[in-house]
Amino acid sequence: MAITVCLGVKTLHHPRAGGHFWAFLNWALGLKANGCRVIWAEEHDQFYPATQLADDLGRVRAQLAPYGLGDGLAAVPTWVGPPAPHPVPGYLAWEEAASADLFLNFAYAVPAGRLAECRRTALVDIDPGLLQYWMSRNQMQVDRHDLQFTIGETVGQPGSPIPTLGLDWIYTPPCVALDWWRPAPAAAGAAFTTVTHWGGDWAEDANGPYPNDKRTAFLPYLDLPTRTAQPLELAVFLAAGEAGEAEVLQRHGWRVGDSLSLTGTPADYRRYIQGSLGEFSCAKPSCRRMANAWISDRTLCYLASGKPAVVEHTGASRFLPEAEGLFRFTTPDEAARYLDVAADPERGHGAAARALAERHFDAATVTARVLERALG
Repeated sequence: MAITVCLGVKTLHHPRAGGHFWAFLNWALGLKANGCRVIWAEEHDQFYPATQLADDLGRVRAQLAPYGLGDGLAAVPTWVGPPAPHPVPGYLAWEEAASADLFLNFAYAVPAGRLAECRRTALVDIDPGLLQYWMSRNQMQVDRHDLQFTIGETVGQPGSPIPTLGLDWIYTPPCVALDWWRPAPAAAGAAFTTVTHWGGDWAEDANGPYPNDKRTAFLPYLDLPTRTAQPLELAVFLAAGEAGEAEVLQRHGWRVGDSLSLTGTPADYRRYIQGSLGEFSCAKPSCRRMANAWISDRTLCYLASGKPAVVEHTGASRFLPEAEGLFRFTTPDEAARYLDVAADPERGHGAAARALAERHFDAATVTARVLERALG
C-alpha cells in the first residue's frame, strides 16, 4: 500500500506568487515520484471567511491540477476547540489528512492539539536561522514534532550562532523536481534574473537589531550593472511607497519588472526562470550573518534548468561549489567577475548547474531520504 504524506503548507495568502507555490510543489512532486499519495493541506485560522476560503482553495486546486495533485487538497484548521472546524465542501476533511502516515509540516504554526491528531509529524524548516530566532523570542509558536528537519546546513553544528532550542535538527537539502525543470534555451534578449520582495523584516543578533530585507542586501551591489557586460534584471515585488526604488535601480542599469505580472502563477514562474541566462541574487543579511549555508529553492530551479547561478555566499558548505555552475560571491568585484565567467558558453557552466541539481537536490532522492528517516 502506498505511503500517504500530508504536506502542511501556506499559500492561501499568496495568490500571485508562483515561486512561493513552487517552494512546496517541488517537495510534493518528489513524494509523488516515490509513489506516495500526497495530500496538500493549507493552513487557515478561524477568522478566515468561509466563502474566501472556498475561493482560495479553488485557486490552489486549479494550480495543482496540471501536476496530478488536484484531488488531494485539504484545509488545516490552526486552532483547537470551539468553534469546531467544519470540512470545506468538495475538499478532504482534516481528519483524513491527519490520518496520513506522515504530516510533513512546512507551515510551522500548527498547534499541538492538531499535531496530536496525526500519526507521525516532522517539521521542515525552510527559514534556517530565522525560524530558530523567531522561536527563541516567542515571535512564533512552533509546537513539538516527532522530528525536525532543516535546510540550513550549519544548524546544530559546532560554532553555529543559530540556537538549537534543545532540539535535534536533521539536515536535508532543499529539492527540485527535475522532470519539471529541464534545461531550456534562454529567451531573446535574456538577462541574469531573480525573483524577490524588496522591503521586509528585521532580525537581531548579539550586536543588536538589523534590517533583514533584500533592499539592504542589494544596496552594496547597486552599481553592479556598470561592472559587467551581462544584463541584470529583477522581477521584484514593491509595496506601496516603494515605487521610487524601481527608478533608482533603473538609473543604475538594472532592468526592473513586476514579479506579480511576470511570475504570478507556477507556470509563469517556470517560464521566467527558464527564459533567463542565469540567476543573480543577493541573500537576506541574516543568511550571511548566521552563516547557515542556505541555498534558495529558487536557485535550484535555475540550476535544474541548466542556468548558472551567481548568488551571495552564505557560509561554508560541505558540498556547494564556489565557482562551477553555482558561483558564491562575497564582494561586488567578485560578483562581476563571476557573472562574466558564468555567461561564457565555452565554459560549460549551464551543464555544470544541471549536474549539481541532479547530484544533490533531486526531489525524488531528497524526499526518499526524508521518508526513510521519518518513518524508519
